[in-house]
Amino acid sequence: MTAPDRPPGGRSNGTTGRSPAAPPAPLPPAVPSATAARLPDRLADPQPSVRLQAALAAGTHPRPGDIDALVDRCAVEPDFYVRDMLTWALTRHPESLTVPRLLAELHRPLPQARSQALHTLSKIGDRSAWPAITPELLRDPDDEVARSAWRAAVVLVPEHDRAELASRLVMQFGRGGREVQLSLSRALAGLGDAARGPVTQATTADDERVRTPALATLRLLDHPEESFEEALHQARRLMAMTGAPISPDSDSGSAAETPAGSDPDR
Repeated sequence: MTAPDRPPGGRSNGTTGRSPAAPPAPLPPAVPSATAARLPDRLADPQPSVRLQAALAAGTHPRPGDIDALVDRCAVEPDFYVRDMLTWALTRHPESLTVPRLLAELHRPLPQARSQALHTLSKIGDRSAWPAITPELLRDPDDEVARSAWRAAVVLVPEHDRAELASRLVMQFGRGGREVQLSLSRALAGLGDAARGPVTQATTADDERVRTPALATLRLLDHPEESFEEALHQARRLMAMTGAPISPDSDSGSAAETPAGSDPDR
């Protein structure tokens, strides 16, 4: 019969060739690491590089106890890249813990708290969060909250609610500047054929601030490889050819400034 594998730390006693393994030493009680213990302080450091590294560490070694600190920082973090790292760190934690915490943020009065929670929910992709994407969020007066709500809605919406979502989104045509229009058109294009009917209806609106982005969105549905700028150009060209009046400010509104290398529709 084959002898059992030698236990760690076993010694030969010269008679049997084996000796019983010594009982393992008791482990010390688990204590938070120094890094975890000071995560809120590191996330509040004046240097963005320190905050970025803190969020990276929290995602690399996810600990349920860090979730509150990460979510709280999302609401106030001024740096785009740090916010994105905070979102990534949260996606590394269990959805059963992060999603309820993020849903609670949707009711906070601070716009960035709502917008970042929506953005993170869209990255997690847990469709149980869909009922929380309310019509009030889709038409939130803060543009960044509304844009985040549109993107999250497209990710989370069930198949049978896609047409109704498209009908709600087209009601936002005419809102904001170029970046807001871009986000709305991309969201509707993301709904595919479910958006075609509501968008087509919007192309007949009297208000050219509604009609122009609606025509551009319809073109994106037919030519998904085309850029928004090209689709908007073609929409304005079509309106000019058909004799529809176009005012100089029909696509007014300067694009929101975004950091180099970042997603312009973030």
